[in-house]
Amino acid sequence: MRTPDVFIKGLGVFLPGTVTVEEAVEKGWYPAFEAELHELAGAAVAGATPAPEMALRAAREAYERCGHRPGDTDLLLYADSWHQGPDGWQPQYHLQRHLVGDDVLAVEVRQGCNGMFGALELGAGYLRGRAAGAGGGRAATALLVAADNFGTPMMDRWTMGPGYVAGDAACAVLLTTEPSFARLLAVGSAAVSEAEQMHRGAEPLFPPGPTTGRPLDFRARNAEFKEAALADGVGTGALVRVHGRTLELVERTLAEAGIGLGDVTRVAYMNYSREIVEQRCMAALGLPLEKSTWEFGRTVGHLGAGDQVVSLDHLLRTGELGPGDHLLMLGVGPGVTLSCAVVRILRSAPWCS
Repeated sequence: MRTPDVFIKGLGVFLPGTVTVEEAVEKGWYPAFEAELHELAGAAVAGATPAPEMALRAAREAYERCGHRPGDTDLLLYADSWHQGPDGWQPQYHLQRHLVGDDVLAVEVRQGCNGMFGALELGAGYLRGRAAGAGGGRAATALLVAADNFGTPMMDRWTMGPGYVAGDAACAVLLTTEPSFARLLAVGSAAVSEAEQMHRGAEPLFPPGPTTGRPLDFRARNAEFKEAALADGVGTGALVRVHGRTLELVERTLAEAGIGLGDVTRVAYMNYSREIVEQRCMAALGLPLEKSTWEFGRTVGHLGAGDQVVSLDHLLRTGELGPGDHLLMLGVGPGVTLSCAVVRILRSAPWCS
């Protein structure tokens, strides 16, 4: 989807301190051979800080950095991939009560690791619709947040999945139709639904695992999927199609953004191991690993739906992205869903000047 009239006005991040891989190996949390194999450096750990509180802090920073009034917000989208609080309660209303007020449509986005991409696509469409019918009124604004704290009894962040460890974080994006420092050029998604068992494995759909105390183990589910793939051959073909559809999505999104792969300054992918980032993303695109955000991502862990936005904030603060640069954001999530977005930096962010 082309989004040349949608801008990023503010960014906010809550990133707690990290526990190093060396410490995790020493305490027996993380196998030494995996530390050597994957070259990960650590994971951000929030302790007992609730994810919705992390989201609130990130959102407040986004507003403060750009001087936007929280009350002038038209939409709130809250993306998450892990439990946020009491069952039967939804986290977006915590931000509605303590920040943006009651005259805002607030919706939770449950799209796993690609939740922020879904929020970008939904938010951009909402804002463009509002702008078309505004008749000269104020610019429309959407607050998009993502937050997760994985430090819970049914989750082991160090063995959550193959090739990554889970980190805790929250991030916030203020999207607007008002010209600002960065433009969202295009955002899109695709799916390979025949691979949905990859994140389900052989686990029954009912009763849901959290209601029975069953821990989340993507390693076991992935192994079960591969076993089924060997048995019927369907899963193997699905994995091939995931790779092909990823390249198709990138090509389409770049075309919608009006740029080529040679115009991409940096690539923000999932905070996975070196071999996954290099082989599944950068080499597949024909780009060197140095253009990725792996060196940063390896220090904080896989941040649920926040990897790409937290990386964007890091690149801006460190001066690794500047005016005229393009960031390609790419993600993979359960479904299997594939997501892509292109951001152009127009001028220095107000808080980085």
